[in-house]
Amino acid sequence: MKKLTLNILVAAILWFFMFSPWTKGYFNFWIAMTISALILITISLLQRKEILKQFDFNWKSISLGILGAAFLWVVFYIGEFVATWLFDFARTQVDSIYAMKDGQDKIWIGLGLLFIIGPAEEIFWRGYVQHSFIKKHGEWKAFLFTTLIYALVHIWSFNFILIMAALICGIFWGLMYRYNKNLVPLVVSHAVWDVAVFILFPIM
Repeated sequence: MKKLTLNILVAAILWFFMFSPWTKGYFNFWIAMTISALILITISLLQRKEILKQFDFNWKSISLGILGAAFLWVVFYIGEFVATWLFDFARTQVDSIYAMKDGQDKIWIGLGLLFIIGPAEEIFWRGYVQHSFIKKHGEWKAFLFTTLIYALVHIWSFNFILIMAALICGIFWGLMYRYNKNLVPLVVSHAVWDVAVFILFPIM
């Protein structure tokens, strides 16, 4: 568990540099996110070489991932109305999230989200972190720990809406992994949802 704790700390530090108001202005967010994703993939594969065995590519898994992405997009579409109704600051915080792509090449952002960032997060958080917790604490505690940590590493943004978004996503993908150890639908869901919500069909 010491290695797991250390690697979660590495992820937390990466998220701090990407999202904190003290550091985020010193580099391009999307380049930093891509580098961080590559670091997470490397950590995951070094710690769990058998992680690749959790990829079972078939049409059912791919379809499940696409349906999962569509469902999650609808949840966030409805959630945007609820959040702006409940909180005066919600719209401003949502706009600040989308502002991260201002002046950037959306094609490159989309490709990064689809092929590197989305897959890397699922490989690390579910395939490595949640799986490791399962061995030590069982399915439900592993789901709970991973979901909370995944949300909390976003705390450096000081953006309540982003943290809640990470919590909802963590619950959704964590449950998918809880009941289906195939990483393909999770990777597809995360990658497609990222591209949909940030590039193709932004919730604004």
